[in-house]
Amino acid sequence: MKKINRRSFLAVCGAVAAAGALAACGSSSSSTAASSSTASSTASSASSVASSASEAASDLSSLSGTVATGGSTSMNSVIEALTEGFAEVAPGVTISYDPTGSGAGITGALEQTLDIGLASRALHDDETGVSATTVALDGIAMVVNNENPVADLSIDQLAQIFKKEITNWADVGGEDGEIVVIGREAGSGTRDGFESIVGVEDACVYDQELTATGAVISAVASNKLAIGYASLSAVGDTVKTLTVEGVECSEATVLDGTYKVQRPFNFITNDSVELSDAAKAFIDFAVSEDAAELIRLAGAVPLVDAE
Repeated sequence: MKKINRRSFLAVCGAVAAAGALAACGSSSSSTAASSSTASSTASSASSVASSASEAASDLSSLSGTVATGGSTSMNSVIEALTEGFAEVAPGVTISYDPTGSGAGITGALEQTLDIGLASRALHDDETGVSATTVALDGIAMVVNNENPVADLSIDQLAQIFKKEITNWADVGGEDGEIVVIGREAGSGTRDGFESIVGVEDACVYDQELTATGAVISAVASNKLAIGYASLSAVGDTVKTLTVEGVECSEATVLDGTYKVQRPFNFITNDSVELSDAAKAFIDFAVSEDAAELIRLAGAVPLVDAE
């Protein structure tokens, strides 16, 4: 793949950074609306660099077709950023995205209703017939209300809270009040990642189970007794992010492994189906140096460094 002109590429990055910031906040419905609006704005902002970017990637400019993606809602900002960046080098390809959850993304790839499933977790041993390509890493941030004085929790304390063995904030250094446990629905990659890392699979007792990352953030933001988890790429200033065993959730700590609650962002493909040239090119782009800055600005952690 020929590389995008650096000046053009960074201009695209600046445009999609605004898209990622807006997509990170709000409920599922508002996030969807914001994403649609922001995508239009981003496309307009990026149009000034389309010509030079397309010339620099003339080997992709002749591609055409549609690539259907869907699955993880936590990957919303990342897939939007990659889609906008890829449009500059392959303007004839349309990338669609249906945010239905990681489980649905894996099923979609297996059942061939999606060209690329999106899963914010590793494949389970029994999920055969598909393969995962990791495009980024993501920290699962532990979030509380901005008025909550608690700043740090251990893995063991998190396990006890989510199993309802600790039920009052006063027991972990906070103010008196019953802890409200908020998480994702069954099949969510964020939930699967959190529960497996903390060691509470099938043992959590949730007060609310919500169907999107934005919904969890909104619920915690509106309840000063709540705790939840959300993708680092989606967390803004509407909630407070806790450190876990003294380590903040950041790009650096996810990449060096010191932040323990982290998971992969994966593209899932069917082992028995030959991908279209457009789908292959999109995957190649997503794991290239060209996409690293886009992924970083979307709030996730790229596996390669941008030049």
